[in-house]
Amino acid sequence: MTFADLGLRSELLEAVRESGYERPTQIQLEAIPPALAGQDVIGCAQTGTGKTAAFVLPMLHHLADSPERHGNVRGLILVPTRELAQQIERAAGTYGSRLSIEPMLVYGGMPIAAQIKDLKWGCDVLVATPGRLIDHLNRGTVNLSSVEVLVLDEADRMLDMGFIDDVRSIVRAIPKDRQTMLFSATMDNRVLSLIHEMMREPVQIQVGFQTSAEGITEAIHPVDYPNKYALLIHLLESWPEGGQVLVFTRMKSTAAYVCDFLKGRGIAADDLHGDKAQSDRTKSLERFRSKDIQVLVATNVAARGLDIVGVTHVVNFDVPDDPKDYVHRVGRTARGELTGDAVTLMSTHEILLVKDIERLMDKRVPRRVIEGFEPAFQDNAAIEAADGALAVDKADRSRLSRGRRSR
Repeated sequence: MTFADLGLRSELLEAVRESGYERPTQIQLEAIPPALAGQDVIGCAQTGTGKTAAFVLPMLHHLADSPERHGNVRGLILVPTRELAQQIERAAGTYGSRLSIEPMLVYGGMPIAAQIKDLKWGCDVLVATPGRLIDHLNRGTVNLSSVEVLVLDEADRMLDMGFIDDVRSIVRAIPKDRQTMLFSATMDNRVLSLIHEMMREPVQIQVGFQTSAEGITEAIHPVDYPNKYALLIHLLESWPEGGQVLVFTRMKSTAAYVCDFLKGRGIAADDLHGDKAQSDRTKSLERFRSKDIQVLVATNVAARGLDIVGVTHVVNFDVPDDPKDYVHRVGRTARGELTGDAVTLMSTHEILLVKDIERLMDKRVPRRVIEGFEPAFQDNAAIEAADGALAVDKADRSRLSRGRRSR
């Protein structure tokens, strides 16, 4: 099936074709038809599945078909992070290039005066983070009374970041007679409660739930922690030239240190984390997108939603504490129908974190010891050999870990 079979406007089809997409992904195939019919839609899918187009295209189609009321916000997209907001605003501008629909971006970390000025001119589609949008609502500088379509992207992440009250306040400022679409990688009780509050008989779609996307080749490299730096250099030098590599760390300080370490060895790298000013974060992303640098070292700020074309490899320098973050991290490669590699550098204290990830995905990630970087630790053998370890609860595994360290 092609995008033309979904019933989208010809202007949107031309924009999609010029963007290089020929066939819809599974989430687009399932979400776009009910969205075009005006139904509320819940999309549960991991990153890298094409979620952005799944809600942007039907939103633009609807707004182009409805009576024009320029100056009023008619489509509102709420997202948790600035980087994701930038990406979606860019996608809305690209897909809507042949329609008289103007997207606008509102997020924190940038001067609010310029945003107030732009909002006075009006826009059709507003992409915003909850905190800054609440600020504008409190100031009376934005009017949401004409919103026809509301989208919440990465809803679980927004709730993780503590935006639940802001989201509820924003929804109260929007007409009840609207279409609502919600997309989330996970569906916990908080997300289900939000769905119950704000949606009407939604169509539920689930794609690739709680596992890494197809097209990703995964591997775990056991290694002693001090040797992770040298192993990272070894991997980068062994991969084909021209690849784009995302390296994820757990802490901001580690991201900065790894970046400096790579640059000190002649590798074009930059870092992306919360301690950098928004303007610097934007520059880092643009340098990576334009291939001015080969490696971007990031914390989880970049793990969700960012659609960076051409990421060939993802490296988990640190194993994430939350197993869901692993799925989001590795989802930065193999976007759409592309393929990619995701490797994780696992030290002895991260073995149980890896088991949590495998329990979530219900699959085992292959272990590959790299010659010259063999780990000194041996206690992973028992854990790896015992299939029953997947059934051990977190408390028991914590006691097991403490017992081993005490011997």
